[in-house]
Amino acid sequence: MAPSADSDRPIGILFVCLGNICRSPMAEAVFSHIVASRGLASKFHIDSAGTARYHIGERPDGRTISTCNKHGVAVDHFGQLLMSRHFAEFDYILCMDEDNLRDCKHVKPKGQSRAKHGMFGEYSEDKGDRVVTDPYYGGLKDFELMYERIVRCSEGLLKQLLQVEKTRLEGTGK
Repeated sequence: MAPSADSDRPIGILFVCLGNICRSPMAEAVFSHIVASRGLASKFHIDSAGTARYHIGERPDGRTISTCNKHGVAVDHFGQLLMSRHFAEFDYILCMDEDNLRDCKHVKPKGQSRAKHGMFGEYSEDKGDRVVTDPYYGGLKDFELMYERIVRCSEGLLKQLLQVEKTRLEGTGK
């Protein structure tokens, strides 16, 4: 991971899943909670999107909200579709699974893109976390497992960003 440009603006992180009601809004909420708890909220622009149009404008799945609330994590999101403009707006676009990553590559505009895109799970120290499995057809237990995985991935992501984006996070930019 190389540092992103524009040291004076917040680091843009966009989490992506299929419908933008389970995994990516939970990742958005958890990562936002973690950076806020470390006093870094103003250093980040965090959002989430889906690769399919199923739930545009909808609140996240109730199980996502209840699982986050159980852990003291606020969820404030309405579903949106991944768009080509996101590749100019965000520094990192992080996908939950291989299908999301493939779809993301299809949306990416031709030519240069500010955003680096990849798998969110690659930031976890637990190599079994590479894919954040979709819990939609499961129960609350599956959402709890997803939450735990997202916390590990979020901690790993922040650890990496603290090294790679050090100048921007310390506010010693241009």
